Amino acid sequence: MAAEAARLRAAAEAKPLRLPVNRRIDDRHRFRTEDGLSVWFTIQLSPNRRISEAVFERDASRPADGECRAWLRELLPDKEAAEAAGMPDARVRRFELFEVLPPREARRS
Repeated sequence: MAAEAARLRAAAEAKPLRLPVNRRIDDRHRFRTEDGLSVWFTIQLSPNRRISEAVFERDASRPADGECRAWLRELLPDKEAAEAAGMPDARVRRFELFEVLPPREARRS
């Protein structure tokens, strides 16, 4: 898990999506586990924010809290993402972290 999370994080860091456009998940930043959990990780930049987004999906059932948290610890070390609102029994769970960019970084994005 740690190696795949590092690969997803590096891919997202290397090619973040630029806003303002419709927010979307980048399929190049996807991994599917042997037990059927799909994990996407995308970084999106706006003029003054950095949005890190992790999406978890499983065809057969809702991804469990424990497996989502384990991936989030690897994808966003030392940071706390919030779960976005969704349908109660949805098979997709989305976690987001909105960070304000310092003025110098904001000008570069």
